[in-house]
Amino acid sequence: MTNANSFSREEIARPNSEQVVIFDTTLRDGEQSPGASMTFEEKLAVADLLDQMGVDIIEAGFPVTSEGDFEAVSAIAKRMKRAGVAGLARAASKDIDRCAEAVRHALHPRIHLFISTSPLHMKYKLQKEPEQVLEMIAASVARARNLVGDVEWSAEDGTRSEIDFLCRCVETAIKAGATTINIPDTVGYAVPDEYQSLFETVRARVPDSDKAIFSVHCHNDLGLAVANTLAGVKGGARQIECTINGLGERAGNAAMEEVVMALRVRGDALAYHTNIDATMLTRVSKLVSAVSSFPVQYNKAIVGRNAFAHESGIHQDGMLKNAQTYEIMTPDSVGVSKTSLVMGKHSGRHAFKEKLKELGYELGENALEDAFVRFKDLADRKKIVYDEDLIALVDDEIVNAHDRIKLVALTVIAGTKGPQSAALTLDFDGEQKTHQATGNGPVDAIFNAILALAPHNAVLELYQVHAVTKGTDAQAEVSVRLAEDGKSVTAKGADPDTLVASARAYIAALNKLMVKRGKSRPDVLTG
Repeated sequence: MTNANSFSREEIARPNSEQVVIFDTTLRDGEQSPGASMTFEEKLAVADLLDQMGVDIIEAGFPVTSEGDFEAVSAIAKRMKRAGVAGLARAASKDIDRCAEAVRHALHPRIHLFISTSPLHMKYKLQKEPEQVLEMIAASVARARNLVGDVEWSAEDGTRSEIDFLCRCVETAIKAGATTINIPDTVGYAVPDEYQSLFETVRARVPDSDKAIFSVHCHNDLGLAVANTLAGVKGGARQIECTINGLGERAGNAAMEEVVMALRVRGDALAYHTNIDATMLTRVSKLVSAVSSFPVQYNKAIVGRNAFAHESGIHQDGMLKNAQTYEIMTPDSVGVSKTSLVMGKHSGRHAFKEKLKELGYELGENALEDAFVRFKDLADRKKIVYDEDLIALVDDEIVNAHDRIKLVALTVIAGTKGPQSAALTLDFDGEQKTHQATGNGPVDAIFNAILALAPHNAVLELYQVHAVTKGTDAQAEVSVRLAEDGKSVTAKGADPDTLVASARAYIAALNKLMVKRGKSRPDVLTG
């Protein structure tokens, strides 16, 4: 039985613990979630916070896939002040060269190569024989190492690979110059004991394995991503690949906030530490949720709304007597502060700016002015302005600041007798257009008006509303997902008026879809 005193509520200095490198792939693997694509500006905002919070390596994208991905990786590489920057590449010369060009201005540039090593993937995906795969590993790693000093090699579908062949692949990669070896659980198939054993076996059998850092990359298909990640570290891995909020394909990846806090709180069982400033976890979580438009589930560990909530009478009684009875970490240790009524309609611009700094925001003058105008409007309409209100407002402002299409005005007529109607004015790069439409309900009328002003073929896949705070005057936060030609985007909009929030969300999604298509003119959305 574990000693109760081992559940520390504060970070303890552990001089004998080993450092684990945090490799964040929110901007690459996380962005591959259907509908989670981010704009150039959003990627820069996320990268800036990741750099500030102490992430060691930021995987910024897959440069060869598009000009937009290349530009984002290149810009992030130039911008990061502490973190290394990695780009993903297949075992192909074009991929490798493009990746090297994108990361070359980083303080610590890295090329992350991958190739499938499982029998299933080699036969059906690569259509290659094992010996051909070994040749591709040797050639691609050598080429990458000639371009940058830091090369990571990944065995895609590593946990379903034959152990003898996997060891040969790892040996080949290290001989060719790989400095990091990643054995991912690509399809979330592993269980902790076997994942730990896999690392122990490979490291014991491969010559010169001590010349490379081993890395874990776990997907959450069976809900075991974090457990497998920690097991891999116990097996000898010293790099963790993860994402904020566990964002990623299918069921997602290992969540950084869960991994970091597990190592921090359970240092008695896991003698490892990271360079992450845990007090920034909640702020980064909120930003990633805002820009990806993927809400964080209420009962999500560490950063969920209910993570530090106690409603049960037994729990509340225990908390009043001693907080450690039901809390193994303090809310402030992950950047959670109690909602406070500080701002109101009489608050000035300076007070507003200082409050935003407390919440982790530092806006440019133009963005600050726009946000302040919206805040004053919000304060006039709401009796109580909570921190969550300001966060929703500013996130909405940051995410949509560079939109080509913007909402100017909306008037809706609704009631028990239809049809309902909406008069809408949109701004298209400085040119305003107005249209009135009817629909089967006010939301349908708004969306019909948007369609008339900005014609498109996108299909509405998701429309979701939730209240930002309590009370009948709470801001509504609306999520919208649009799909077209196999592409999908998700966006959010916030406003005390649910219908205005709906319009903002739909327009934000259209802007994202336009960027994804690479359109240069916002008034031509079809074709």
